[in-house]
Amino acid sequence: MKKTIFLISAICIFAGAAHAQKIKTGIEVLKYQNFKILEGKRVGLITNPTGFDNHVKSTIDILFEAPNVKLVALFGPEHGVRGDAHAGDKVETVNDPKTGLPVYSLYGSTRKATPEMLKGIDVLVYDIQDIGSRSFTYISTMGLAMEAAAENNIELVILDRPNPLGGLKVEGNLVEDGFISFVSQFKIPYVYGLTCGELALLLNGEKMLSKQCKLSVVKMAGWSRDMTFDKTGLQWVPSSPHIPQPVSAFFYPVSGILGELGYISIGVGYTIPFQIFASEWIKAEELADKLNGYKLPGIVFRPIHLKPFYSVGVGLNYQGVQVHIMDYDKVALSDIQFYVMEALADLYPDKAVFKNANEKRYKMFDQVAGSDQIRLRFAQRHKFADIRDYWYKDVEAFRVLSKKYYLYK
Repeated sequence: MKKTIFLISAICIFAGAAHAQKIKTGIEVLKYQNFKILEGKRVGLITNPTGFDNHVKSTIDILFEAPNVKLVALFGPEHGVRGDAHAGDKVETVNDPKTGLPVYSLYGSTRKATPEMLKGIDVLVYDIQDIGSRSFTYISTMGLAMEAAAENNIELVILDRPNPLGGLKVEGNLVEDGFISFVSQFKIPYVYGLTCGELALLLNGEKMLSKQCKLSVVKMAGWSRDMTFDKTGLQWVPSSPHIPQPVSAFFYPVSGILGELGYISIGVGYTIPFQIFASEWIKAEELADKLNGYKLPGIVFRPIHLKPFYSVGVGLNYQGVQVHIMDYDKVALSDIQFYVMEALADLYPDKAVFKNANEKRYKMFDQVAGSDQIRLRFAQRHKFADIRDYWYKDVEAFRVLSKKYYLYK
C-alpha cells in the first residue's frame, strides 16, 4: 500500500511540475515553429548547459537532431559548452564528445568568433540563460557574437529566456569610458531589467556595438515583466558553478561587487554563494543587529557561523550575516553590499574595507562597478549616502530608453 501511495504521489508531483511550466522559452517556440527561421541554413550554436527545452533536453541535441537544420559548430562562453570550467579559466577548443562537432572557445585566446571559426556558417544561434547583472559575462559574449556576425555577414538569432530578476528592477550607474571590460562590456546599469533578447535589440538599436548585425529574436510565450524565475515554473540548470539555484541570481548583485575585493567571504566557497558576509574578525550578532537597525526594505540579516570549504577563509571559523530576502519587490539588491561595508567600518574602524582590501583588486572592483567614482567617493567616509545619488543617477533615463525595446509587458 505504501509503495502504491508513493507512486501515485510521485505521479502527481511530476504532473504538477509539468503543469506549472507557464513559459515557453525561445527554443520551445522555435520547435513549435518547426525551426523555420533556421531551415536549410548551416548553424553555429552559442550555448552551455542552460540551453534546454521544457523537458530539459539540450538545445545542442534538439538542433542536431532536427531534420531541417544543419548544426555544424558549437561555441562555448566562460565555463564552457558543458559547464565544466571554473570561473576565469580559459576554455579550450575541442570536439564535442556526443555530436562530434567542433566546439570553439569564446573564452580562451579570443572572446570574439574569428572568420576562420565562422567559415561556412550562415546563422549564429544564441541560447544561454542570463542572470540579469551586467558583470556576468554571458551578455558580453552575446554582444561580441553580434559584432562578429555583422563583420562576417552572418545573421544572429537569440532564443530568448527569462531574466531571473524579472523585468522591473534597474540599479546602478552606466559603465563609463575607461571602465569597459568583459565584466562591464556595455553602457548599461548593473541590474538592467531586460531579457537577453531585449538587451540584444537595445545594443543593436542604440549602436552600442562596433557594427550592427542582422538580428532576430525568437520571443518567449507567457513571460511578463513582473515574473521572477520562481514564478515561471521552469527548471533551473546552474548557469555557472556558483549560480546553482535560481535564488543565486537574486543574490549575485547583493554581494558580487564587494566580492571582487577578496576582503571578506560572500559565500563563494560555502553552500550559499553570494548570500553571506563573513570573516574571522566579525561578531555575528553584533553585525546582524547593526544591519537590521538600518531597517532596509524587504530584507532581514541573520547571524551565521561557518567554515568555508574553499576560496576566502578556507578552513577558518568565520562569523557574519546571511541575507534573507523577505519582500523581493521592495528590496534594492545592489545597495545591500554598500550598507554592509558601511556597517563594518562603523563597528570595526580598523577593518574598513578600503583601508584593508588589496589595492591590486581595485581595478576589478572599478570595472564591475562601471566607474572608479563608487570606490573613491565611498572611501572618503565609508558611507553609502555618499554614493547613493551617483549609483542611481542613470536609472530613470535607462528605463525610458530600454522601454523602446521591450518585447513583453
